[in-house]
Amino acid sequence: MAYWLFKSEPFKWSWEDQKAKGEAGEEWDGIRNYQARNNMRAMKLGDKGFFYHSNEGLEVVGIVEICNEIHPDSTTDDERWECVDIKAVCDMPDPVSLPDVKANPALAEMALVTNTRLSVQPVTEEEYLEVCRMGGVDNPPR
Repeated sequence: MAYWLFKSEPFKWSWEDQKAKGEAGEEWDGIRNYQARNNMRAMKLGDKGFFYHSNEGLEVVGIVEICNEIHPDSTTDDERWECVDIKAVCDMPDPVSLPDVKANPALAEMALVTNTRLSVQPVTEEEYLEVCRMGGVDNPPR
């Protein structure tokens, strides 16, 4: 099991939009950064991740699951760009803000703090569990 963080601007694709897709999930398309794409290439079915509202909100608002492994991105004919599909698993009862993440010494090395521009990031198991604790998720999905 691996853990990830997916950033989305809520005016483009919000947590509510993601939840509305249900069990089918949605393609995490439009990524045009090699490091983010390579992170998606490493994902496996069932991996969990955080859904993070960037620019507006700046907070972890939900937990997602990889429901389809890497495949061509349907928004381009350029074969370099691939994506995964994710589905909503649960809300973060208490959204975890970026200032709260930065203030937590246990999360000082989290990519969200150290590589703020990367749109698809790895998350360690320890970071995953700590953010879940901060957000009021008593029994984190694994």
